[in-house]
Amino acid sequence: MKKILTVIFISLLFAGNSFAQTILQALNDAYKNNAELNAERENLKVSEQELKITRSEYLPSASITSSKSKEETNKLTNQSGGNASITDVDPLTTSIKLEQTLIDFGRGADYKKKQIGIDLAREKLLKKEQDILYKAIEAYSGLVAAKEKEEINRKNVELKISQLQTERIRLERGEIKSSDVAQSESSLAGAEAQYIQAQNEVVTSKLNYENVIGNVNENSLQKSIQSIVNIPTSLESAIDLSKQNNHDVKIAELELEQAEKDITIAKSDLAPTASLSLERSYTEDLSSTYDEREKDILKATVSWPFFSGGKKFAIIDKNQSIKVRQRLLVDNAVKNNLTNVTSAWANLQSSESFLNSVRAQVKAAEIANEGITAEYQSGAGSRSTLDVIQSNSLLLNAQISLANSERNYLLAQYNLLKSIGLLTSSYLNLK
Repeated sequence: MKKILTVIFISLLFAGNSFAQTILQALNDAYKNNAELNAERENLKVSEQELKITRSEYLPSASITSSKSKEETNKLTNQSGGNASITDVDPLTTSIKLEQTLIDFGRGADYKKKQIGIDLAREKLLKKEQDILYKAIEAYSGLVAAKEKEEINRKNVELKISQLQTERIRLERGEIKSSDVAQSESSLAGAEAQYIQAQNEVVTSKLNYENVIGNVNENSLQKSIQSIVNIPTSLESAIDLSKQNNHDVKIAELELEQAEKDITIAKSDLAPTASLSLERSYTEDLSSTYDEREKDILKATVSWPFFSGGKKFAIIDKNQSIKVRQRLLVDNAVKNNLTNVTSAWANLQSSESFLNSVRAQVKAAEIANEGITAEYQSGAGSRSTLDVIQSNSLLLNAQISLANSERNYLLAQYNLLKSIGLLTSSYLNLK
C-alpha cells in the first residue's frame, strides 16, 4: 500500500512541476487581464487627452464659413412711375476667420493642473495595481491553502476508515468494547463533515481566483511561502522606503497641488482677457450693381468681468477652504503611512514567530500520534480508542494551522510591500 501511495505521489509531483503555475505567472495574468486595473488604465488615457485639449487652446483657431442664398424683389412701380422691375440676387459668401487669445491669466494654471492630473492618474493607477496584485496573491495563496487543507482532511478520512475497520476486527476478537467502535464511527463522521467543508472552501477559493486572476487549473499551482522579491530587513528601512513610494501620500500631495491651481484659476476670472481676430470674406453676385466684393475685418477684443454679484470671490474662498482641507489630508496620509508600515512590520514578525511555533507543534503532534497509535495497536499500554482519536485530532488541527500560518506569513510579506508602496508591476518585474 505504501509503495502504491509513493508512486502516486511521485507521479503527481512530476505532473505538477511540468505544468505548474507559479505565483509570478498568476500575478502577470492579473496585471494584464484584471478588469478593474484595465479601467484605471483608461482613466490615465483620459487625463492625457484632457492635457492635449488644454494645450490646443494655446494655438490659434481657424474656421471657414460658406453660405448661399437667393433673393427676389418685385417692384410694381419705380420712382418715376415707370414699368415694374424684378431684382434677382443670388449671393455666395465665403469667409475665413483666424482668432488667437493673447491674454488669459487662467489658461496657464489650467494647463499645469492638467499636467498634475496626469501624475495623479498615474499614482491612482499604481495604487490600483497594488490593490489588485495583493488580491491576486490572496486568491492564489487562498486556493493553494484550500487545496492543501482538502488533502489533509481527505487523508484524515482515509485514516479514520482504516481505524474503524481495525476497531471492528478487534471487536469481533473481543479485544475492545462496542463503545470503542462507536467512538471511531463518531470520529469518522466528524472527519467526513470536515472534509466536505474543505471541499466547499476549494470551490469558493477557485471562484475568487478566477474573478481576480482568470482561468486556473487548480492542480497546477505551486505552493510558496516566500516573497518573490526582496523585502526590507528592518522597520527603519521600511519607513524610509515608504516616504518615497507610498501612493496614498503622493495622491494627497498631488491633489493639494491641484487645489492650489484651482485658486489661481479662480483669481484669473477677475482679470481681463484679450484676443485678436482676422476675418476675410468674399461675396459673389451681391447685387445687380456689384458682381463680387471682398472684405477684411481685423478685430481686437478686451474683456474684463469686474463684477458678477460676488460669485467669483465666493469661488475663490471655496477653493481656499479646499486647499486647507487637502493640506490636512496630506498630513493625515503621512501619519497613516507611518502607522500602516509599523503595523505591517509587526504583523510580519509575529506571523514568522507563529509559523515557527506551529511547525514545532506539528512535529511534536506527529511524534505523539505515532507513539500513541503504536501503543494502542500493540495493546501493551493503557491507551484507549479515545486517546487515539484525540491524538489524531490534535495532529489534524496542527496541520491545518500550519497551512493557514504559512499563507498568513506569505501575505504578511506582501502586505508590508503594499504598505510601503512597492507592490507594483515594476518592482515585481511583471510584463
